[in-house]
Amino acid sequence: MAKVAFIGLGVMGYPMAGHLKTKGGHDVTVYNRTFAKAAKWVEEFGGTAKKTPREAAEGADIVLCCVGNDDDLRGVILGEDGAFAGMKAGSILVDHTTASADVARELYAIGKEQKIGFIDAPVSGGQAGAENGVLTVMCGGDEDVYAKAEGAINSFARSCLLMGESGAGQLTKMVNQICIGGLLQGLSEAMNFGSKAGLDMEKVINVISKGAAGSWQMENRGKTMVDGKFDFGFAVDWMRKDLGICLAEAKNNGARLPVTALVDQFYAQVQGRGGNRWDTSSLIHLLAND
Repeated sequence: MAKVAFIGLGVMGYPMAGHLKTKGGHDVTVYNRTFAKAAKWVEEFGGTAKKTPREAAEGADIVLCCVGNDDDLRGVILGEDGAFAGMKAGSILVDHTTASADVARELYAIGKEQKIGFIDAPVSGGQAGAENGVLTVMCGGDEDVYAKAEGAINSFARSCLLMGESGAGQLTKMVNQICIGGLLQGLSEAMNFGSKAGLDMEKVINVISKGAAGSWQMENRGKTMVDGKFDFGFAVDWMRKDLGICLAEAKNNGARLPVTALVDQFYAQVQGRGGNRWDTSSLIHLLAND
């Protein structure tokens, strides 16, 4: 059992922190920008809630974090009320935010100066994966630091792997999101094509999902796409944030992302239809309702 803190109790962080307490058996202190949510978490799971990231991080062996973007991350880690200000030498900060590789390297370097370990550890699996404790976690950082943090991460992970040096976790998550964006556009076109051809799409999904075209998205989103149901899952706003990170990184490393750039534009059109919080499978809405 370790003394841990969790910063950011959103749709992902809330259940992740819960698994640290119930499955991991850790002594957990939480912080959330809206304190009422932190208080609710304590009512449900026990532990302690604090009113600043610094207070939550004081005395912790491992501090885990899951917030919105680069700026949010700097806001809860740096400054006089940030987590780093309360952390002791030899402790570790594990960041589960999907953010840029640049901010990961920046925080890694600052942590190094303060003798604090830093692991960038974005996750895949969505809200359901967080709630069920079966996330995939891709990590970047030093091997010895990762080895000390791995046990806590496994409280809510099905798979956890060190991908390389600082920033490698974020880069791997970018690969993940590039794959998903292109896959969902292809799936949208296929489901719309089959529907317009008059096929029984439940039967179609049942048969082709067992072959080379099968995917997690087809198994879990195919039918809801055909039914026009998008009020769940990973929001379009979040995907656009993630794809923006991918496109910015591609400019740095020279990679060409023509399909990703196109899918990002399609998601902008979904936002224009009021679908900001629709699931990412809502790409089909542009085809089925043109």
